[in-house]
Amino acid sequence: MNRVGARAEDLCAALLRSAGLRILARNWRCRHGEIDLIAQDGTTLVFAEVRMRRSPAFGGAAESITAAKRQRLIAAARLYLTGRREHVCRFDVLLLDRTDGARIEWLRDAFEG
Repeated sequence: MNRVGARAEDLCAALLRSAGLRILARNWRCRHGEIDLIAQDGTTLVFAEVRMRRSPAFGGAAESITAAKRQRLIAAARLYLTGRREHVCRFDVLLLDRTDGARIEWLRDAFEG
């Protein structure tokens, strides 16, 4: 991961923590891909994807969450849950155009898994 990407994830993790979520894992990797942030929001397990686009030339950050990307995230989340007790889960997306913590768009429950 590059420095800008790491900074974006740091800002998003700080936002989640300030909202009362507990970060359980960062950059959790498996054969299906990577989950940027895994957090606990009360009794809900949150799988969060951080997306940043510095240029709108290829669409914004939200457009980069394709159906294929969603399916990889869902598959990775299922693998993460293997062997763990049952949880209510949701998928959140945090969108940034630049590394500015004041300009993070947090889409809670962005898609179904």
